[in-house]
Amino acid sequence: MFGYLQVQKSELKVREWEAYKSVYCGLCRQLGRDYSFLTRLSLSYDCTFYAMLLMSLERSCSGFQSGRCRFDPLKKCKFAACESDSYSKASALSVISVYYKLKDDLADGGFFKKLAVRLALPFFSRWHKKAAKRYPMLEEAAAAMMEAQTEIERDPDAGIDACAHPTAHMLGTVLSAEASDDGKRRVLYEFGYNIGRWIYLIDAADDLEKDVKKNNFNPFKNCESEGLREYQTSVLNQSLARAHAAYSLLDTVDFKGILDNMLLYGFPSKQNTVIYGLQEEKDERSV
Repeated sequence: MFGYLQVQKSELKVREWEAYKSVYCGLCRQLGRDYSFLTRLSLSYDCTFYAMLLMSLERSCSGFQSGRCRFDPLKKCKFAACESDSYSKASALSVISVYYKLKDDLADGGFFKKLAVRLALPFFSRWHKKAAKRYPMLEEAAAAMMEAQTEIERDPDAGIDACAHPTAHMLGTVLSAEASDDGKRRVLYEFGYNIGRWIYLIDAADDLEKDVKKNNFNPFKNCESEGLREYQTSVLNQSLARAHAAYSLLDTVDFKGILDNMLLYGFPSKQNTVIYGLQEEKDERSV
């Protein structure tokens, strides 16, 4: 995952911000339990969003507990307790995503980046195998996404929709697997598909300048520079609008205010920062 699925803290109520932090910290604890202390470094806003969405759909949050932060034992934290395996799924998705990101960096990165990847990859390979064994559906979706993405990016003239499809389809598949009937499955797939499409395209927009300098693949490289920002905004807004339309059909109860905030304020704010360089509010990276 890429870290773009953030909240807009200034628009959250205090209790909502505290609840968001408690899910973030709860996922951090689960990563350490399921894999290793070091996998906590892979914790992302994206997987926190995934965990929170699952907990909201399942109504599996059973309250909040106090404890010590695993990174700073002198700091007290609250953790959202969960009766389902939402944290474990999000932990597995985090580890699997980082593993494939490292594999991608090994193929496309520079010398020093490749050196760092070679040091980290053996550890994540072991954790990846464990995550894939526990949740084979997540592994299959991520592996298929990487294979399709590699094939598409061999074509320098590949269009925006084709390039974004593998990531979009992967997240749509992952979310639709949580549905209890065909109707919910279609809604969750549509929601996941458009969130995944937005993630891929916002990341491409964020990396465009770097990819041009390094002659790496980027779906926006062939676009006219005049009006590029407006075009990027248009395709990204399309994804957010369709995602929100599907989201409005979901029965989210727990954490609804936080999820609403992310769709209506957090994602657009991040988009404006990437496209127009607008200053975003400073969140504590460690939440």
